[in-house]
Amino acid sequence: MHVHAAPAGPKADKTAFVLRVSLAATLAYVIITFIAGLRAHSLALLSESGHNLSDFFALLLSFVAVYFHSRPADDARTFGYQRAGVLAAFINAATLILISLWIGVEAIHRLSAPVIVQPRLMMIVAAAGVVMNGVIAGLLWGVARDVNLRSAFIHMAGDTLSTAAVIVGGAVIFFTGAYWIDPVLSLIIAALILWSSIGIVRETLNILLEGAPRGVSLNQIRDGMQEVEGVVNVHDLHVWSLGSQSSALACHVTIADIPPSESNEILRQINHVLRDHFRIAHTTIQFEHENCPELHGCVVPMEELAGQAAGHEHHHHGHAH
Repeated sequence: MHVHAAPAGPKADKTAFVLRVSLAATLAYVIITFIAGLRAHSLALLSESGHNLSDFFALLLSFVAVYFHSRPADDARTFGYQRAGVLAAFINAATLILISLWIGVEAIHRLSAPVIVQPRLMMIVAAAGVVMNGVIAGLLWGVARDVNLRSAFIHMAGDTLSTAAVIVGGAVIFFTGAYWIDPVLSLIIAALILWSSIGIVRETLNILLEGAPRGVSLNQIRDGMQEVEGVVNVHDLHVWSLGSQSSALACHVTIADIPPSESNEILRQINHVLRDHFRIAHTTIQFEHENCPELHGCVVPMEELAGQAAGHEHHHHGHAH
C-alpha cells in the first residue's frame, strides 16, 4: 500500500491566508450591515446581513476543507481527504440554491407589496459591500483551482453583483421613487446564482457518487489502452473521481502469455497513455493471459507463479497533479 501526502507549500499557504482574510472581512461587514439595518429599520439591509452571514459560513467550510485536504493519507483513509473540499462545495452550492429561492420568493412578495426603504443608507452600506465582496472574489479567483474554492468564489461574486444591484436600486428609488426596481434586480441576480449553483451541485454529486470524471469517455479510454502493442482487450474498466482534480482507474487487461519482463513494457505504455491523454495517474491494472479459461478472474497455476515470482498481476500507483 502506498500513502501520499496531499500537496502543500506556498500555494496552500496562500490559499489559507486568502480564506482567513476573507473570513475576517466578511464577519466585520455582517456586523456593520446588521447594526445599520437596525438603526435604519431597513429590511433590505438586514437581509443583506443574513446573506453575507451565509457567505461567512461558506468561506468557513472552504477553510476547513482546505485544512483537511492538506492532511496526509493514512491507513484509515488511503486516498487522503481529497473529498473534504468536494463535500464543502456541495454544501455551499446547496445553500446558494436555497438562498436564491428565498430571494426569489421575497422579491415576488415585494412586487405585490413594495417596502419603503432609505435609499441613501442603502447605497452607502452597499458601496462598502461591493468593495469588500469584489476584493474577496478577486482574491479567491486567484486561488480557485478546485470545485471547493470555485464555489466560494461564485458565492462572493454573486454577492458582489447583488450588492451592486442594491446601489443601483437605491439610486433609482432615490430619484424616481420606483420601489419595484429592487425586487426585479433581485430576481435577475437570484436566477444567475441558481444557474451557477446547480452546475456545482451536479459536478460535486458526480464526484461523491464516484461517477466518471467530467468530459471522460470510457470508450475512448478503452480504445486508447487497446491501441498499445501487446494489449488484446480491456475489460472490467472502472474510472472515478477522487477529487475535483484527480481521478483513479482500475481494470483487467488481457495480454499474450509472455514473460513478466515483456509485460512490464506494456504496463509502462498503458500508464503513459492514461497519464498523458486522459490525465489519470492513479491506476490499478491486472494482467490476464489471452488463453485464460476465466476471462474475468484468471487463475494461474501455482507452479507457474512460483517460477515467475511476480506472476502476471501488476499494480501501479501514482497521483494526478
